[in-house]
Amino acid sequence: MEKLKNYIDGILTTPYSNNYINNYDPSTGEVFTMLPDSDKEDVDLAVQYAEKAFPGWSELSAEERAGFLFDIAALIKKNLDEFALAESRDNGKPYHLAKSVDIPRAVKNFEFFASAVTQFSSESHFTSSDVLNYTLRQPFGIAGAISPWNLPLYLFTWKIAPALASGNCVIAKPSEITPLTAFMLSEICIEAGLPRGVLNIIHGYGHKAGSAIVSHPKIKAVTFTGGTKTGRAIAGVASPMFKKLSLELGGKNPVMIFKDCNYEEMLETTVKSSFTNQGEICLCGSRIFIEKEIYDKFRKDFAEKVKALKTGDPLKEDTDIGAIVSKQHFEKILYYIDLAVREGGTIICGGNPVEIKGRCKNGWFIEPTVIEGLDHKCTPNQEEIFGPVVTLIPFETEEEVLEMANSTEYGLASVLWTGDLSRAHRMSAKIKSGIVWINCWMVRDLRTPFGGVKNSGVGREGGLEALRFFTEPKNVCLKIL
Repeated sequence: MEKLKNYIDGILTTPYSNNYINNYDPSTGEVFTMLPDSDKEDVDLAVQYAEKAFPGWSELSAEERAGFLFDIAALIKKNLDEFALAESRDNGKPYHLAKSVDIPRAVKNFEFFASAVTQFSSESHFTSSDVLNYTLRQPFGIAGAISPWNLPLYLFTWKIAPALASGNCVIAKPSEITPLTAFMLSEICIEAGLPRGVLNIIHGYGHKAGSAIVSHPKIKAVTFTGGTKTGRAIAGVASPMFKKLSLELGGKNPVMIFKDCNYEEMLETTVKSSFTNQGEICLCGSRIFIEKEIYDKFRKDFAEKVKALKTGDPLKEDTDIGAIVSKQHFEKILYYIDLAVREGGTIICGGNPVEIKGRCKNGWFIEPTVIEGLDHKCTPNQEEIFGPVVTLIPFETEEEVLEMANSTEYGLASVLWTGDLSRAHRMSAKIKSGIVWINCWMVRDLRTPFGGVKNSGVGREGGLEALRFFTEPKNVCLKIL
C-alpha cells in the first residue's frame, strides 16, 4: 500500500504525527493508497521554509518565474496518461474525461499564468505637470490554497499557478478525498527544479491541516473552493485576521430553455451540463426550467437521452457516468432523491444505485436521475445535491422563470437558451449569478473573471483578477523637483 508524502522545502516527507488516512478508489470501494494525516506542526514547518524561500522567489523576474511554470506544465503534459489514470481512480470520473479535460486544463493553468504574468501591468496617473502617481503590485508573501475533490488537479493548479506567478510562496492542501495527483505534482516540481520552499503541499483533513493554514498568522491570503458551510467557517477565522479571501462556494444553477432556442443543440448540451463528471461540477445545471409549450417534448427527448447514458467502470471508454466520489457522498445523493419523492416529485428516469459487475462490484454508482413535479422552493430545489440529479420545471413568462431561477441562496452560474438576442441581454442583466452562458455551457476563456454572488462566494478568480488578488497594490506619488 503506497503511502503518499507531504512536499515541504522541496522534498517529500512523512507527517509530523506519522499518522495516515485511508484513500479509497470510488469505483471499487477499496483502499488503494494512504495519505498523511497532517496537523499544525506540518503547516508551521511549511510556513517556516516558505518564509525562507520568499525573498529569492519574489525577486526573480516575471520571465524567470514563468520559466519554472512552463517546465512544470511540460512535465505534466509528458505524463498525461499517468495523471489521467490517477485522477480517474482517485475521483471515480471516467478516464477519458480526465484525459481530455482535467489534466489538459491543469497544464493550461500553468501555461496561461506563466504567460499572463509577463504581460501584467499596473496603472499610472499624470496628476499635474510635476506630479506622477503610479501603482506597484507586489507579492505579499505566503498564500494558502485549499482545493476540492471534484476537479482535483484542475482546481488545485488554478489556485497555485497565479500565486506562484505573482511571486508568492504557497502552502496548498488538496482534498483528503482525492490527494493523488497533488502528490504527483510534488514529484513533478522536484523534477522541474522548482526552488525549495516555494510550493509546499500538505495533505490531511480540513479541520486539522486546512484549519491550520487558514488560522496561521503568517499566511496572508486564503483561496478556497468548496462548500458554502466550510467557506463561512473559513471567513469567520480569516476575516478578523484581515486576510485576503477568495471563496468559490456552492451552486444550484438554473438552466432556462425558451421555445425559440436551437432545440437539438440545446438538448445535447443540456445532457452534458446536467451529468458531466457525475454532476459533480459546481457549474452543472441542476434545475432545468422549460417554456411550457415545449415542456412535454423536452421531457420525452431528454429522458430518452439520459436513459442512453452508460453508468459503469470509469476505466472503460464507453462509460458516460463514473463512480460517486465517496460512500458518504453516495449516501447523501440517495437521501436527496428519496426526499424529492417524499416532497411530491416523480422520478422520470434513474433514481437508483447501480451494481456494476466485475472489478467495480463494490463501487459507488448512481443512475443519472431526472425528477419532475417539485415546487421550485422545495428542499431538493434549494439545496446543493452535487450529483447526477436534475429537476424539470415548466414556466410561461420571463418574469416567472427569473423569479424561480433567482430564488435560491446561491448565484454561481446559469444557462440561458434562446434565439432572441434582446431577451438574452435583458435576462442576463437580471439573473443573479456570476456567470451567464447563453446558448452554450462550460465554454471558458481563462482571461475572464470567475466566481459567484450571494452564498456562492466572495471575490473572483481567473485572468488579471487572480494576479490582482495575489498582489498588494501600492500607490507611489512622485513630485518632480
